[in-house]
Amino acid sequence: MELLPGYLKIAFSSVAFYLFIIVAIRLFGKKELAQLSIIDLVFILLISNAVQNAMVGSDSSLAGGLVAASSLFIVNYLFKYLLYKFPGLGNVVQGVELLLIYKGQINLPNIAKARITREELLEAVREHGVSEIREVDMAVLEIDGNISIISNEYKHRTVRKRKGRNKVMKSQ
Repeated sequence: MELLPGYLKIAFSSVAFYLFIIVAIRLFGKKELAQLSIIDLVFILLISNAVQNAMVGSDSSLAGGLVAASSLFIVNYLFKYLLYKFPGLGNVVQGVELLLIYKGQINLPNIAKARITREELLEAVREHGVSEIREVDMAVLEIDGNISIISNEYKHRTVRKRKGRNKVMKSQ
């Protein structure tokens, strides 16, 4: 029974780092989620390595790793349940979508809030097959960090998913 406090410490540390990383991602902006560069990938790998030691301490046993992983799975499940049950909490944690372009006009306050440069916005527009901003009916920064573009008077909608190789999903 003496080992229980050690495992509780691992569980507490794991949950604390989970919550810390959620807050940090929220503070640094949602555009970072969908637009991982090589620098961002290296950063995430280094962060995971740094917090792993702080979560399990000197306990590098299988049991310690299982306690840490189980704690993360449980708190993730509970967090997603709370987000589902209380949509207002989702707005606080995940943010809300931002209108970036409406009828060919850039919404300057929202691109400033999202910390997106004009060049990044132009790149997103081109990735959706639209040549100029004035041709975009609506561009929205979604809560998952992707940019949705609706063009040609709402007849042609594309959603860029940057999960793999920059694919463009098209639907009518």
